Amino acid sequence: MINTKIKPFNATAYKQGEFVEISEQDVLGKWAIFFFYPADFTFVCPTELGDLADHYAELQSRGVEVYSVSTDTHFTHKAWHDSSDTIGKIDYFMVGDQTGNITNNFGVMREGQGLADRATFLVDPDGVIQAMEITAEGIGRDAEDLLRKVKAAQYVANNPGEVCPAKWKEGEATLAPSLDLVGKI
Repeated sequence: MINTKIKPFNATAYKQGEFVEISEQDVLGKWAIFFFYPADFTFVCPTELGDLADHYAELQSRGVEVYSVSTDTHFTHKAWHDSSDTIGKIDYFMVGDQTGNITNNFGVMREGQGLADRATFLVDPDGVIQAMEITAEGIGRDAEDLLRKVKAAQYVANNPGEVCPAKWKEGEATLAPSLDLVGKI
């Protein structure tokens, strides 16, 4: 999936009190996070979505849009948003993928279950997947680490010839791969 372009899709999402139609064309031209989760009204999912909501303003300031995706409908997303304090703070897109088209496009549909895996994809402005993470059902993701990956991907995109080492944080030294570095790291 890394370095492949996202596939076409159409869906209805719930965002800030409205139902909106979205497609892959809406994603192109900016950084995007596709944040797949198994189901609304569950247990680990709201903790992750709430954590991501707490970091949404910073992601927006970096030109990143967030699309949370489950195979629930956009109506279910609205009901969950209206009934949960944690989910109620979400301002990003809550995409209804009841046909499974988007989930299948990203290869994270649980066979025979109709549910998405717990998966995250970072997509660049050209629609190319730059990072992905898939965890088991009981392992929640960390928005702080996702934000670190966004910063690293944006840095690498803006600084050809440089790469970010393990645990890199914004402002720290990067590497410029060359013959001079071979065997010296």
